[in-house]
Amino acid sequence: MILSHLTPEQELRQSEFRSFADCILAPHADRFDVEQAIDREIITALAGKGFIGASLSQDFGGLGIGDVEYGLLTEELGRGCQSIRNFVAVEDMVAHSVAKWGTPAQRGHWLPRITAGETVAAFALTEPDVGSDAAAVETVATRDGDAYVLTGTKQWISFAQIADLFLVFAKLEGQHTAFLVERDTPGLSVSPVQDLLGLRGSMLGRIDLKGCRIPSDNLVGSPGLGLAFVASSALDLGRYSTAWGSVGLAQVCLEACTEYAGQRRQFGTQIRNHQLVQSLLADMVTDTLAARLLCFHAGVSKERHESDAVHHTLMAKYRSSTVAVKVASDAVQIHGAQGIGSEKSVQRHYRDAKVMEIIEGTTQIQQSILGPFADRVARQARQGR
Repeated sequence: MILSHLTPEQELRQSEFRSFADCILAPHADRFDVEQAIDREIITALAGKGFIGASLSQDFGGLGIGDVEYGLLTEELGRGCQSIRNFVAVEDMVAHSVAKWGTPAQRGHWLPRITAGETVAAFALTEPDVGSDAAAVETVATRDGDAYVLTGTKQWISFAQIADLFLVFAKLEGQHTAFLVERDTPGLSVSPVQDLLGLRGSMLGRIDLKGCRIPSDNLVGSPGLGLAFVASSALDLGRYSTAWGSVGLAQVCLEACTEYAGQRRQFGTQIRNHQLVQSLLADMVTDTLAARLLCFHAGVSKERHESDAVHHTLMAKYRSSTVAVKVASDAVQIHGAQGIGSEKSVQRHYRDAKVMEIIEGTTQIQQSILGPFADRVARQARQGR
């Protein structure tokens, strides 16, 4: 579904993204789910198209695309395979952190490698006892001459199983700080986390840091900037990707349902002619477009550097993820018994959709932030601002 607001250039990009998702991602998505792993060949294909770090400048291997085009990319990646969309999001979260807060040496060394698919990066914030309350991280960094020593555990880290580089968040003298830690660092070990509900190709892992000594040059930004600046900007990008990816998930469910409803016959007619099925399809197409427009609004807001851009992204992620769950649930319902079997992808979409309500801030966290925002918006409206 093409947004009427898009420029001809954006429509052309969207067509390119959609073709890649259809030809390269979708044929393998069910297999990635079953095998709980993605192929290196897919990473190479993404890098070859410039889809890793796509919004970075061409100097670093990106395409230099804007926020709206980046959203269109992540929608199509999500329509093709949510695990791959998640992979690109994670790579971009680390790459953008290095691009914005890293030293020239860090940018020059790591960004070309990440965008080329040569280095797989992972965003290591979450811990066994720390999820939504990111400020409570327990991993500790201590100074030791010209180095830092990291001790702690990270959990639920996407693509930790194959990552070559980790962006690790720890407390340095009580201040939240970010560090780049290479996989071969002595004292670092990774254990697979498997059999998840959804996004099963995301190759999650547990990272144990036992006295990992890293050079002082591996500090990203300054001590104390880790959470309020490095992590927050990366998580905003992650939420934006999740929002558009949720739209892609809803879209592929809509497409699957309209096709199936035109083929399946019950009571002497195609089920698309049954009024209750029509009701479900009507909600699907309406809610999917509404979520897409919220995402588009968030993208325009980001490109204009509006003061409320972060809240617009929060709204897009909040609503799009809940829409994805509802649409995917109805997709399973329309497919009936076939919808709960492995022969149809809607069961995977349903499981993936639920994860979208949890990652990058749960639905309830979004609500807790947007509640006060709603009060401010309403107050400004009353004042005629």
